[in-house]
Amino acid sequence: MYTCSQAVVLASGNAGKLAELSRILAPLGLSLRAQSELGVVEVAETGLTFVENAIIKARAAADQTGLPAIADDSGLEVDWLQGAPGIHSARYSGAGDAGNNHKLLEALQDVPWPDRTARYQCVLVYMRHALDPTPIICQGSWEGHILDSAQGEGGFGYDPLFHVEAFNCSAAQLAPRTKNRVSHRAVACAQLVAAVERDIAQRTR
Repeated sequence: MYTCSQAVVLASGNAGKLAELSRILAPLGLSLRAQSELGVVEVAETGLTFVENAIIKARAAADQTGLPAIADDSGLEVDWLQGAPGIHSARYSGAGDAGNNHKLLEALQDVPWPDRTARYQCVLVYMRHALDPTPIICQGSWEGHILDSAQGEGGFGYDPLFHVEAFNCSAAQLAPRTKNRVSHRAVACAQLVAAVERDIAQRTR
């Protein structure tokens, strides 16, 4: 059992994710803390899906801290590449964002625009405790196409190559406020807030 004032550990060392999720969860009164602050040892992401990896990370963080935990696993799926880079998005090339983008462009060289469809995926898992048999799982996606060259300086990851049809620009060219409203992570976070709010209400009656 937990209350809405209890701290929650974020199973990630990404400062951007911590800041973003802290703002989103603020209305619930949850205090989000980075796993590095609590001495959590990162575990290997051995799952075959975003869901599996998010559960692995959340369970490890909850187990090591005794707190509820939130984990995010996300990445890019390119249809021409049968869903790659997928769960390997962050380590696709082994050479960071620039290397990943270069490798993706090479893989899609000469592929026509209609076949360059792709989507970002985000899975968020809320684990009430390390033995939680029914964690809250939320998923959001963001459809687009892969450009043939980088555009924009904002964002991170594959954002300079990810063309957003609704705005006719790359994700890296969107204002942060706009991206945080329409992205895959925004969709998953909105679901998470609603689900956790219902869960808190049910468990604190």
